[in-house]
Amino acid sequence: MLDTELRRKLAWLIAIRAIVSTILLGSATLIELTAPGSFPIGWFFFLIGLTYALTIFYAATLRYADRVRGLVNLQLAGDALIVSAFIYLTGGVTSYFSLLYLLPIVAGSTVQLRRGGLLVATLSTLLYVGVVAMQYSTADSLLHTGPVVTLPSRLVAQYTVAVNVFCFFAVALLSGSLAEELRSASARLVLASTEIADLQALNQHVINSLPSGLVTTDTQQRVLTFNRAAESITGVTLTSAVGRPMADVLQLPPSIIAALDEPHADWRKRRYEFNYRTADRRGDIELGITATHLETPGGRAGFLVTFQDVTLIKRLERDSAMQQRLAAVGEMAAGIAHEIRNPLASMSGSIQILRQELPLTAEQEQLMDIVLRESDRLNSTIRSFLAYARPQRFAMARLDVRRTLNDAALLLRNSSEVNDRHIVAVDLPPRELWYDADEGQIKQIVWNLATNGIRAMPDGGRLRLAGTADASSGGVVITVQDEGIGMAPEELEGLFQPFHGGFAKGSGLGLAIVHRIVTDYKGEIQVSSKSGAGTTVSVRLPAQRPVATV
Repeated sequence: MLDTELRRKLAWLIAIRAIVSTILLGSATLIELTAPGSFPIGWFFFLIGLTYALTIFYAATLRYADRVRGLVNLQLAGDALIVSAFIYLTGGVTSYFSLLYLLPIVAGSTVQLRRGGLLVATLSTLLYVGVVAMQYSTADSLLHTGPVVTLPSRLVAQYTVAVNVFCFFAVALLSGSLAEELRSASARLVLASTEIADLQALNQHVINSLPSGLVTTDTQQRVLTFNRAAESITGVTLTSAVGRPMADVLQLPPSIIAALDEPHADWRKRRYEFNYRTADRRGDIELGITATHLETPGGRAGFLVTFQDVTLIKRLERDSAMQQRLAAVGEMAAGIAHEIRNPLASMSGSIQILRQELPLTAEQEQLMDIVLRESDRLNSTIRSFLAYARPQRFAMARLDVRRTLNDAALLLRNSSEVNDRHIVAVDLPPRELWYDADEGQIKQIVWNLATNGIRAMPDGGRLRLAGTADASSGGVVITVQDEGIGMAPEELEGLFQPFHGGFAKGSGLGLAIVHRIVTDYKGEIQVSSKSGAGTTVSVRLPAQRPVATV
């Protein structure tokens, strides 16, 4: 940085030297034309030519000046020597050009600060004193080639030299101090500029790190800034947003636009929510927006707008409200089911006694059997519904999931629903698959999914029960795969809703109970199915999670 600054100063010095030489050359030519013989023009042109030659040399060696500091001293000393020669040719102590010494002195202060100015002032003093002393010696008559001048008395000459020397050092001190102050101010300015740039970068990083969209506008509501979160939420890029009306970029409804135009509106107490269609075709989302006036020392400069994608929050709020309503309905329905169950048991028992004690015809016995069978079916439905609506408290214990799957496979193979065309296969790891859970609930998950798989294969097929460790959560993954009738994509949406059963047997609550248990364990269920190609259900149960109990 300092080397670059030095070369820049030397480049200015070279340019100024060339300009001054050109001005002196033109002035001398004009004087010679108007008053021939005023001073030795030949020597003067020689000095000007020498200055031009040195200027070319200095320009050629400028790139080495930062490494060879002697080139800088050579320039300053050369200027002082040429000025001394020029003053000698124009009258020495009587010359009106003695103030030309100030140019190399100021140049020395500019390039090398106060020290450089004082060194050039000292050299200029020695050269000037030498020129004047030469004028008053006998050697001057041998060397002088210009017009004869009348020298002042020695006392006047000494006074003139003293005044000029005082000016030399005064200018050296003043210009050197100014150069050092300028360097110090430049350093402070660079430091301040760096700090401002760092603050601007930090401010930009903070704005871009905000999770909410941030937009600022001018007084005409045209977008000035658009942070990274705003781009991510809306799908609108910064370049396409800046300069456009905010109402167009954010698709503001007329009610919000009208509120923005209210001069005394207090936006801090307002929040608006509306649908927004994203520019990157992600679909419609819900935006929650808040705006306030952008206050500056000069007054209001526009609007500061923040907004968030509240689609998920709104969906969760709706789901929560629905869950609350369903919970209330479930509690009420569970109470009703419980009240129905008691008289149903009494009716079933009474009919069984009557069937045994009364003489019945064949048709009456058939009717009695129908009543008993439907009573059992209704009782089974109520029992399943109560298990779904009011799950029992369970005891946590460490169990080997492999044993649970093997037991379920053994029961299925001996079930009345399984025939010779069914194959129940178990795919398990060679080592224990430990998991902390209620064994009865894990069995219920496997049994409900497995019986559904069997019922999906009325013509036979292979049912696969698998268990693996889940490396990501430290839990287990239970998979039930069948080769049955499968399901269409639209059927998957309501698969775990109560009473959604698609088979003749069952209450339609098996999968709903599975979903309820898995939810209590903070797990998740993944279903992949294709119509006519079977279904695969994977239950992922994480480890060491608090299990909900009712």
